[in-house]
Amino acid sequence: MAKWFRPLAGAGLALLAAAPLTGSGNALRDSSPAPDGPPAWAVAAAGQLSVEQQVGQLVVGGFDGLQAPRSIRSALRHGELSGVILFAANVASPRQLRKLTRSIQHAADRGALVSVDQEGGLVRRIPFAAPRQGQPYHGSVARVGRLARQAATDLRSLGVNVNFAPVADVPVNSSADIVGRAFRGTAAEVAKRVAAAVESYGAGGVAATAKHFPGLGAAPRNTDDASVVIRRSRAQLRRADLVPFRSAVAARAPLIMVSHATYPALDKDRIASQSERILDDLLRAKMRYDGATITDALEASAVVKRSSVAVAAERSLAAGCDLLLLTHPTSHRTVVRHLTARARASRATRLRIREAVARVLALKRTLGLQLPRASS
Repeated sequence: MAKWFRPLAGAGLALLAAAPLTGSGNALRDSSPAPDGPPAWAVAAAGQLSVEQQVGQLVVGGFDGLQAPRSIRSALRHGELSGVILFAANVASPRQLRKLTRSIQHAADRGALVSVDQEGGLVRRIPFAAPRQGQPYHGSVARVGRLARQAATDLRSLGVNVNFAPVADVPVNSSADIVGRAFRGTAAEVAKRVAAAVESYGAGGVAATAKHFPGLGAAPRNTDDASVVIRRSRAQLRRADLVPFRSAVAARAPLIMVSHATYPALDKDRIASQSERILDDLLRAKMRYDGATITDALEASAVVKRSSVAVAAERSLAAGCDLLLLTHPTSHRTVVRHLTARARASRATRLRIREAVARVLALKRTLGLQLPRASS
């Protein structure tokens, strides 16, 4: 099995891990070739799915209420959703949450990604699951590992298999927006904590997500609420912001979440989640990451000020994002229709979708989930 994950019954083949990094502190200058891509079996499995099924495997959606509505269960049943994200409004008690996640997996034939933002502290969607404190108070590397392992145990017992944590951002000062959610310390110290969290979540059967690539440590606002420009030089990004993400890659993080900020030193025109330079050239080719990538929520203000959610999803997919995170209850239907139409019209889009689906299927198999069957 992959390094980050303890074997699970029926888990099968492991997610293809990123190759070890070469050099140190040199992610923007490393000229190493890109990884080989998703495993051949996953590419072949993706190719057996219909266009509609392939598009559905790329979408994670949200919903209101303590029960999954019929529309969500139907979308899962028909392959129009890869999984769901849960928020505090979806959670009332351990018993209710287990019933909810069982209904989600039943609808998805045991193949759903069930995700949550459970960082601790300010962002803690499940009040009866660890970690309770926010990342600034998680302490030593060893304690970070223990807390992540406990969180994984709690989440897995509740039917959650993906956590959108740890925050891997390095705050530049006390006024940074992310400071109340990030690990304390230097970039190197944060990197060690990120690796410990990633490995411990994996050991507990939950896929961790290092976020928000390539770093929101200098962001004065949350991209949920405003457009954000990170005016860090390439050298500053290399020496600080990217260090924890290199650590996450080395720890074989199964997921990396990409931010919606703009980084002029890397791409003057596009936000990170829509930038091929940041996703393909930096994260894939130079940093040699070959796990799955996911956008931050596509309904964020920094996104919708530029385009519709459907167009943003298309841009993120084309740039190299594998999973598209949608939090509003009706967003997934619009996105699935739009991407399905684009896929039918464009061979290049179909090839990009197949690559992304292969990474998602590899992640699902590593989590012990049922893979989708080709529609007859």
